Amino acid sequence: MNDKDRYWDCLDLAMEASHGGRTDEALAWLDEALKARPGGAEAHNGRGEILWDEGRAEEALYQFELAMKADPNFLTAHLNRAELLIEEMGEFERAIQQCDRLLSGAEDTPRLDRPTEAEVYYLKSKALFYLEDLEGALFLVRRAIKTSGDVAVYRAFEGQISFELGRFADARRQLEYAVLLDPDSPHAVYHFALALERAGEDEDAGRAFQQANALDPDHYPLPVAIADIDFDRAAEQALADLPASIREYVENVPLLVRDFPEDDLLEGERISPQILGLFIGVPRTEAEPSHQPVDFDRVFLFKKNLEKICRTRAELVEQIQITVKHEIGHYLGLDEDDLERLGLG
Repeated sequence: MNDKDRYWDCLDLAMEASHGGRTDEALAWLDEALKARPGGAEAHNGRGEILWDEGRAEEALYQFELAMKADPNFLTAHLNRAELLIEEMGEFERAIQQCDRLLSGAEDTPRLDRPTEAEVYYLKSKALFYLEDLEGALFLVRRAIKTSGDVAVYRAFEGQISFELGRFADARRQLEYAVLLDPDSPHAVYHFALALERAGEDEDAGRAFQQANALDPDHYPLPVAIADIDFDRAAEQALADLPASIREYVENVPLLVRDFPEDDLLEGERISPQILGLFIGVPRTEAEPSHQPVDFDRVFLFKKNLEKICRTRAELVEQIQITVKHEIGHYLGLDEDDLERLGLG
């Protein structure tokens, strides 16, 4: 058998082992493939995909870069690298640079057909979303849809962005269509549930939350709903548990419980509809020495948002404690880095 045939046979055996969950065997076959063809782009890319699945992001990135170096036209490695930078490493600017290079049509980059061009727009949209450029993200995902036609994942992401922008009617329409395109997408179903909930369609929202949970229970737990009086009691206990030296500073700062941030808060504070809590007012470090808390100084907890991120009642009570301390920390002048160091990020 010549090296070329040996290379492809090893790739086939690696794929078979990977699909069977035999990771070490798959990596061994890819090593054999690289002995038959040193620098084989497909083998390096395959190693990268397996290492990514194993949670070894840095090693996976290196393999994708080796694949791109071996064959600059091997598009799969380019797409894998960009997605890894976004989803696992938080390297959003680097991902955007790569997407822009692919879209530029430079001579040393692969040629894009319309579906792959749309995929690059989508990846860049995700990077901008994580950088909180929501309008830019919305523009690009719509460009992806215009380029490729209706793809469920693009429609669902369009709806997710519209939801984050507080455009709930648009989000509901887009997400309903995404679910129609792919009823088995937990991401689409869950975000459709969020849109239904904001529209006050609680029964339909509840069914959609249950469907998302059935499709992917690890990522989409069912909301832990508790009575308002029990939630208020947990919030009051969180304040009571603050050190006495802090309680005296915040005793006149009201703690207000709402289901969600209202439209005026969304627009005025530019916050996510899914935010857990919010301090509004003048931090003590910025106030005049004679400053006393007034009605403008207040802390909000958003009950339904907190309920959705917890799996048990005990976890919800703990998260209420964390959120109260986080927002009181803002009142005391702590920034996000300070709060992260204190375990309240």
